[in-house]
Amino acid sequence: MPGEHASEYGGAYGAAQVAEYAPVLDAREEQRQLVAYAPLVKRIVRQLNAQVSGVMGREDMEQIGLMGLLEALRRYGMPDAGFGSFASLRIRGAILDELRRQDWRPRAVRQDSHKMRDQVRALTRSLGREPNDQEAAAALGLTPEAYVQYQLDDGAELLLSFDEVLQEAAERAHSAPGPEEQFMVKHSLEQALMALDEREQRVIQMIYEFELSYKEVAAVLDLSDARVCQLNKAALAKMKAALKG
Repeated sequence: MPGEHASEYGGAYGAAQVAEYAPVLDAREEQRQLVAYAPLVKRIVRQLNAQVSGVMGREDMEQIGLMGLLEALRRYGMPDAGFGSFASLRIRGAILDELRRQDWRPRAVRQDSHKMRDQVRALTRSLGREPNDQEAAAALGLTPEAYVQYQLDDGAELLLSFDEVLQEAAERAHSAPGPEEQFMVKHSLEQALMALDEREQRVIQMIYEFELSYKEVAAVLDLSDARVCQLNKAALAKMKAALKG
């Protein structure tokens, strides 16, 4: 195997550290592998594009993802069975890094989002249950469309933060090369998944393993898009807390 490769949940998350002297591909082979793995870039972009609600154009995402793929090839060497996991991490990481660099949610927007989150929590306490989409939108003074957008944006911010925690957990697990490190990261993710209830686990599985869009998950579970966003956010928050613990 050219180097240590990523442990991955749903083709997206994991840890990777390539051996320092991975074999270098010549330009022709590098180009051939870029073409061969281009569908992986498109698949990850399709998933992320749905989760960050189009804040970055799909073509821009694909270009950044291809640069992540190129970096993966140059660090890993000739692809083997483990390369897909490693490349997924690099592709996803490159796109998320660019989103962070662009600071796509201005400070004022983030502050407004925190205030709305507090309002929804207050409404939940007053009702003694979680409000439905119509109740939450009315309390926030938002149209149904604007409420869905709020959920998407809020979920995207949590996605970036959750990705950072996963990276930290992977680094902590990296105490030995090869299969031991892979097992430790996989075990950490499995433990985090156990913190979720059954419906949250299904949402996480459909989004990150089966790569369904929010709309597709909503159709399968007979829920609204906003509700799927809520469940995804709740699940990521629980997993984040479990991994940090």
